Amino acid sequence: MSVSPRVTVLIPVYNREKYVAAAIESILAQSFTDFELLLIDDGSTDGSVEIMRSYTTDPRVRLVRNDGNLGIPATRNRGIALAGGEYIAMLDSDDWAYPTRLEKQVAFLDRHSDVAMVGAWQTGIDEKGQPLSRDKRRFVSPGELQSRLLFRTCLAQTSILARTAIMQEYGYREQYIVCEDFDLFARIAGKHKLARLPETLVHYRTHVGNITREKAQLVKDKNQEIASTQLAELGVTFTVTDLEHHFVLPRMTRLQFTPDREYLEWADAWLLKLQEANHRVLCYPAQAFARLVGQLWFTACWRASGGMGARAWQHFWRSPLSKGAWASLQQDLFFFVFRRPLWKT
Repeated sequence: MSVSPRVTVLIPVYNREKYVAAAIESILAQSFTDFELLLIDDGSTDGSVEIMRSYTTDPRVRLVRNDGNLGIPATRNRGIALAGGEYIAMLDSDDWAYPTRLEKQVAFLDRHSDVAMVGAWQTGIDEKGQPLSRDKRRFVSPGELQSRLLFRTCLAQTSILARTAIMQEYGYREQYIVCEDFDLFARIAGKHKLARLPETLVHYRTHVGNITREKAQLVKDKNQEIASTQLAELGVTFTVTDLEHHFVLPRMTRLQFTPDREYLEWADAWLLKLQEANHRVLCYPAQAFARLVGQLWFTACWRASGGMGARAWQHFWRSPLSKGAWASLQQDLFFFVFRRPLWKT
């Protein structure tokens, strides 16, 4: 009788002949060896299938082909249904996993039976595998991770390891051709803990084929749709303007947005409204949520100070949200000094 592997590594592939070999080899080089590698071709028209087939001499590698191009959510769902491992790890076909990725993530879920999914930090590489600027690297507790999903996705899809049974229960909703990961994480986080290891375990590749500027409006619309659902669960009423401003809050730096006095006043009232609603229904851990809205408030005031000067900081200190910002700073300092996360909060 065959014994199931601990982990199924799922790599969906569509026209990735330039990169898929590197993704496969990064898994075959893992220090943790009790895995199966499930490659699902989603109707590739280039040489991807031939490259994948060349690795099937390794008994851990399984190649499955879709009848046509089903799209990434449907292909991932097929992989989840076929997974034989207790855990399932995701890796995009143009990315690369560090050799200790599976070892460290499996050990974490083994130790934390109450956590459904764990991600990790990632760094960017270009088409040739050369490093790009690093992503922000800060410790985020499970409670804060859950809270962040009210605003945006905060786990790298290509870095996650999850309990297969939970992934099979939830699955990706195939109407989400973008933001399917955000939708999945938000739904799972409503009932289960998520975590992110504070170390880099994945390289994320940026290239012409995965740049989606033409889908920017669709991504924004789906983000707002997912946020709307969560705000309703929190019992918060909102307007179209609130949704627009809410979308901007965690993205000010990327959008190069400088708040004016009107936006700052909105942010103060809105974040306090969210915090008060959470006190009533406790969708999110109270202390973690307070730290998060404090971070957002600090960022809004810091960026506003470019145009408002000292008035922005006067507004910052007058708001009760500044207490959460200070608590967030203390947590960051603790992690920076002791390099030890506080998983419970």
